Amino acid sequence: MAEQSVKNVICMKWGSLYGADYVNLLYAMVRRNLAGPLRFVCLTDNSAGIRPEVECFSCPEVDIPAPYNLKGWRKLSTYAPSSDLFGLEGDWLFLDLDVVITGRLDEFFSYQPEKTFVVMQNWSQPGRGIGNTSVYRFRVGEHHYLLDNLIRNHQEILTSYPNSQTYISRSVKELSFWPDDWCVLFKVQCVPAWPQRFWKEPVLPPHARVVAFPGVPNPHQAVNGEWPVKKAYKRLYKTIRPVRWIKHYRKDT
Repeated sequence: MAEQSVKNVICMKWGSLYGADYVNLLYAMVRRNLAGPLRFVCLTDNSAGIRPEVECFSCPEVDIPAPYNLKGWRKLSTYAPSSDLFGLEGDWLFLDLDVVITGRLDEFFSYQPEKTFVVMQNWSQPGRGIGNTSVYRFRVGEHHYLLDNLIRNHQEILTSYPNSQTYISRSVKELSFWPDDWCVLFKVQCVPAWPQRFWKEPVLPPHARVVAFPGVPNPHQAVNGEWPVKKAYKRLYKTIRPVRWIKHYRKDT
């Protein structure tokens, strides 16, 4: 990765799951935890309400069948060449909207600078060499073959891989991971074991810099102690106490 005076951060927002407030809060968390000039881009189908410091571009579509084109597979559009990605160039740190930033991000840009793809471990499948694409750094255009192959062979790929991050991890030419303690999964490293979660508040690991919240609860739910479930019996183990530290880190100032 060539040295850059401006640090590039990118996110995506499509559909109605997350509002502009999630983009605005993510920007605020990044800005507080990153020194120097920042370029922050959001790829979105609705830029209404997004703060002016964020550059908004149309959210690219991926030419695969529904409903996969509206799921996490859409994130593979970030691997397109610069000419198909609004002229973006260089190295970018991708962050999911539902992460909570709890530490400095500067080293995410200087860590293993020669690598063109670095991702967090998928802690729900530890030791299996699978990344979690809630947090990854990529070099624009270097891995366009991932997108090309998906579009060309989507029937086989969608059948063979349970999700986009498994496909990426098994297909990318070079796979590197952030240091283990930088990025954590809320439900794996923060939520206490059962039955302690009934009376103990989820903890923040001391060296964590980014906490990822794939699925539910989302941060705005976890801060209130909410863990939405569709089946009543799951409340026996899917329960948490209000997570007060989320409010400390996830604020718009």
